[in-house]
Amino acid sequence: MRSTMNSDPLPSIANACARARQIVVVTGAGISAESGLSTFRGPRDALWEKYDPMQLATPEAFERDPELVTRWYDWRRREGLNARPNAGHVALAAIERIVMNRGARFTLLTQNVDRLHHRAGSRNVHELHGSIHVWRCTSTGRELEPPAHPFAEFPPRSPFDPRGLLRPAVVWFGEALSPSALDVARGAMETGDVFFSIGTSSVVFPAAGFVEHAIQRGGTTVELNPNETPISGRVTHSIREAAGAWLPRLASALA
Repeated sequence: MRSTMNSDPLPSIANACARARQIVVVTGAGISAESGLSTFRGPRDALWEKYDPMQLATPEAFERDPELVTRWYDWRRREGLNARPNAGHVALAAIERIVMNRGARFTLLTQNVDRLHHRAGSRNVHELHGSIHVWRCTSTGRELEPPAHPFAEFPPRSPFDPRGLLRPAVVWFGEALSPSALDVARGAMETGDVFFSIGTSSVVFPAAGFVEHAIQRGGTTVELNPNETPISGRVTHSIREAAGAWLPRLASALA
């Protein structure tokens, strides 16, 4: 598998996108880092370097200490509300419009829970790990989007059932991903011609498996990440740039 880290792959990638019947994009925390949000894994200031995920991001942690867990997630929720989509998010939304206007398909699979893609204007977004802006009743399973201000109590009580609490509607360690999101992802992976992995460590499954499947299928595969990952030497093009710097160039080339 060839790599183009030392040359400009933009013309080749733009040509592949212009001919594609379907483009599939997987994004991770790296794209939102450019909006000031912390990544989970990485060389500096990653969340799981500072916090223990087993104490904050499992059903057992919530059962053991719901106040601690919900305070932490409410902090992250408000951080996300204060963040703004960056040039990478905006460019992906523009690329989607360009692709859809010429009759091709565009599927955005995100591991992020911040909804910055939605706020940037992306439409066909599928949240693999849920959303931190949606909270679920532990008794009824009903969901709501809380107001922007901080919760008044921790853990927050459910308005749907006095016996219930609210928890973030995200996928914790040990929980299954949304079957509907997985179905969309699997279908897209079987029909996609061009695959982008943007800002993801490529070590968290099942998203890492999507990359592997795309490589094995032999389509055009593009990694966009300032840091090297396990797939860097195996994709068609591995680009060491920030999404906010490179994606606008691709959008301009396709326009």
